[in-house]
Amino acid sequence: MTVGKRRRQPSLAQLRAFAAVAEHLHFRDAAAAIGMSQPALSGAVSALEETLGVTLVERTTRKVLLSPAGERLAARAKAVLEDVGALIEEAEALRAPFTGVLRLGVIPTVAPYLLPTVLRLVHDRYPDLDLQVHEEQTSRLLDGLAGGRLDLLLLAVPLGVPGVTELPLFDEDFVLVTPLGHWLGGREGIPREALRELKLLLLDEGHCLRDQALDICREAGRAGVPATTTAAGLSTLVQLVAGGLGVTLLPRTAVDVETTRAGRLLTGYFADPAPTRRVALVMRTGAARSAEYEELAAALREAMRALPVRTVAA
Repeated sequence: MTVGKRRRQPSLAQLRAFAAVAEHLHFRDAAAAIGMSQPALSGAVSALEETLGVTLVERTTRKVLLSPAGERLAARAKAVLEDVGALIEEAEALRAPFTGVLRLGVIPTVAPYLLPTVLRLVHDRYPDLDLQVHEEQTSRLLDGLAGGRLDLLLLAVPLGVPGVTELPLFDEDFVLVTPLGHWLGGREGIPREALRELKLLLLDEGHCLRDQALDICREAGRAGVPATTTAAGLSTLVQLVAGGLGVTLLPRTAVDVETTRAGRLLTGYFADPAPTRRVALVMRTGAARSAEYEELAAALREAMRALPVRTVAA
């Protein structure tokens, strides 16, 4: 196989010189505009003509005119220089921390209760960060992270998934939410064993909170799925509890929002050690912005001290 002769490529300096001449139609003015000596500019234009194999300018004693080829290629040269400038600007922005787009995935049992804190922190501390939020269940979030659709996740851990790094934020207790008049409503020091006999309402399959509730029940010595009635979200779940269909478990960060919204509810608190969940930021292992994500995690730990949680040291 015969390999053709490699074509020479014009340099950016040559394109910049030609674009200046095309704009000013005067070598001296063009040289001054781009901070280049007139002989160097003239040489750069001549070198570009040789590289491209066409005449770009017609030189006279009084002025400079563009040739027909120069007229056509001047716009193209300007566009190339603009694209290179945009590339450099974007690279500079990417080198600066907390700029550009950050696509954050959040699970539904975290989003309504933690996003106000996250959004306030980003607005106040990282005003140049374009935060884009996607609420999905854990499995889809992990697929999005692995495929590059998402940059960072906020969800319950541990995940036990290879290729990801967890940046723990806090632990929070689960509380028992009951209808009015329930014998455990408003009590403290509830033993986990009480879950063995309760009609416990759960989220639909696919929610990690459902799996966590089932794990808590198994730890309490309960066999089988607690109840056949399920809900797609926590708001529906607490409405079912308020209607007397059973009880449920809520993470502490969700209690104020959901019990106030539903009404006719009581909360009970487990004896130590209470069942808990851990919430973390999750990133791809070795992510290019890992130092940035670690700094964000530290800032979130500090901001979340005001919530009913126990922040976790890095």
